[in-house]
Amino acid sequence: MAEDSDLERTEDATPQRIQKAREEGQVARSQELTTFTLLLAAAAGLVFMGGGLIEHLSNIMREGMQMERDIAFQTDLMINRLYLLAIEGLRSLVPILVLLVIAAFLAPMLLSGWLFSTKALIPDFKRLNPASGFGRIFSVHGLTELLKAIAKTLIVGSVATLVIWGNKESVLALIAIPVNSGVTRTGELLILSFLLITGAMILIVAIDVPFQLWSHAKKLRMTKEEIRREAKESEGDPLIKGRIRSLQREAARRRMMSEVPEADVIVTNPTHYAVALRYKSNSMRAPKVVAKGVHLLAARIRELGETHHVPILEAPPLARALYHHAELDAEIPEKLYTAVAEVLAYVFQLKRYQDYGGDKPRPLEEIHVPHELDVPVPDSAE
Repeated sequence: MAEDSDLERTEDATPQRIQKAREEGQVARSQELTTFTLLLAAAAGLVFMGGGLIEHLSNIMREGMQMERDIAFQTDLMINRLYLLAIEGLRSLVPILVLLVIAAFLAPMLLSGWLFSTKALIPDFKRLNPASGFGRIFSVHGLTELLKAIAKTLIVGSVATLVIWGNKESVLALIAIPVNSGVTRTGELLILSFLLITGAMILIVAIDVPFQLWSHAKKLRMTKEEIRREAKESEGDPLIKGRIRSLQREAARRRMMSEVPEADVIVTNPTHYAVALRYKSNSMRAPKVVAKGVHLLAARIRELGETHHVPILEAPPLARALYHHAELDAEIPEKLYTAVAEVLAYVFQLKRYQDYGGDKPRPLEEIHVPHELDVPVPDSAE
């Protein structure tokens, strides 16, 4: 399809696309970086452990060539001796082999970090398709790999030639020195040559790593349509999301209305605002808003309050301030403590009068609300 062509893939991959690719085992890899790391680890092993290794192998060789005449004609003893010497030689190589195994494990992590994907282990029979194989060989990627191989051969071969040519006199001089000194000198020359030839691969790695990162990013590029489709899938269909939000609001409204019968007082505007408050001195630090609403919802709160005999108090400035500045199911703002305390004190006195008689409390005069919390009366409420 046209939308899936490389020309249309102009957008950088999204985090979701990158994460999905990682789960499928698709990350940037540089074989040259892995090879260079292994060679560098081997060179380090030779530098720090080469002397002991050469000495150990020399002792094994010396011991293997020293034997009694009778033993030389006993096949069973010779085979057993060879076996023991081979085991000893392998044991001397174990430290370097362990170092190489660790380097081989850590090298791929240098570019893309730790990754374990079982999807990468699933057989893909499409790779066995000859047509796809020829397509990969004669693709831009195949041409790039060919050029890399030629460049690597030229660079490493040139450095190796220079190293060998520069040390030809030292190599020829080995003929005239004693065997023990010659073995040591040979080891030094081999380690030096190995280090120099390995160092030549730094140039190849410096070119290959940025190229692999760019190539991987290009492979994951997306079309605008793919980004829109991904956003729609991740965020959900707008109609479904709207329906979910509607159901959530309805559930929250039902929970809020179920708290109204337990309120201590409902403060009203009197018709446009309604805020239900509750206060338990033994468990609350300050009064809490258990329900609030405007217009039809305010009317429903008042209706429930009347049905369950919850005191309803008209205090327009306080009702507006509570509605706009107090969060649902949270304590009222500290600046409204005094005003709400007057209301609750009046309500509790009124309830005591209704239950036990006595002096009827005097109606509350205008309740003072701090100027910064006073909300102007909307035109529709005038």
